[in-house]
Amino acid sequence: MSKGKYLYEGKLIGTRENREYISTKKGLEKAMQEGKILEGVVKMCDTATLDLYVSLGEIDGVIRKEESVYGVSVKDIAVITRVGKAVAFKVMGFERDEKGKEVAILSRKEAQRECVECYLMDLVPGDIIPVKTTHFEPFGAFVDVGCGVSSLMSIDSISVSRISNPGDRFSIRQELYAVVKSIDYESGRIYMSTKELFGTWEENAKSFSVGQTVSGVVRSVESYGIFVELAPNLAGLAELKDGVQVGDSCSVYIKSIMPEKMKIKLVIIDTCDKQSKTQGEPKFFIDTETVTHMDSWRYSPKNCARVVETVFKSC
Repeated sequence: MSKGKYLYEGKLIGTRENREYISTKKGLEKAMQEGKILEGVVKMCDTATLDLYVSLGEIDGVIRKEESVYGVSVKDIAVITRVGKAVAFKVMGFERDEKGKEVAILSRKEAQRECVECYLMDLVPGDIIPVKTTHFEPFGAFVDVGCGVSSLMSIDSISVSRISNPGDRFSIRQELYAVVKSIDYESGRIYMSTKELFGTWEENAKSFSVGQTVSGVVRSVESYGIFVELAPNLAGLAELKDGVQVGDSCSVYIKSIMPEKMKIKLVIIDTCDKQSKTQGEPKFFIDTETVTHMDSWRYSPKNCARVVETVFKSC
């Protein structure tokens, strides 16, 4: 795989190599000859043409609207919202604008096309790659899987523990690792998952003992009890308590831990303000720097009759 070459936008911009290429016209000409993918920050969008102007060095760069994205229709809002953010691009040539000023003609579309054809379409389900969250919807999180190419991580693929919004687990522009859930090689769509990285039931349960009082977050209030998240892939069921709402932080007493039933029984001691939306670094249970693929993942304990697992299969 070439994941070191085709990283999410913003990863290259601070590198010495990138700075050397974009700082001079000579460097940009060399990048064009070598077919290099570079990055720069969009400083302005022309509201009349929706051309993006990129800060470089000796000269400015321009990305025409039609060169701003690969494989999908170009939406105005998607172009405008690039202002102030890093974009990947390839240098296509040089022109003079209406004022006679020389500018570099850039293409984000070509950078993304190369990323898709030379990297993303070589991935297989189960591959673990670096991504960055870009925006959230109630149904899931969108992540940059390389050069600004967007991929969906459905809300049920984020963690085993229920959440009402991706913002309950991640923050916007958060850098993390994710597993390729599936790939539609005809359409080029890729779907990602992180729940397989947050550990099995047993791995999470090892951090807790009967008799402890620990903190948690209320994820669901049902007629038969309240589900409290102890970790992203571990929740317990507490008895009903008046005034408890989804999103509340709480302290809970652990009554019992039953691996054979994959259950933890809790008693809510107290509740406090809703949890902060600012998320920290995710705690993964595998070394994402050295482990780059998984064929399958079993969440449930071996002595549990109920089997919960993910088997990664190519389409």
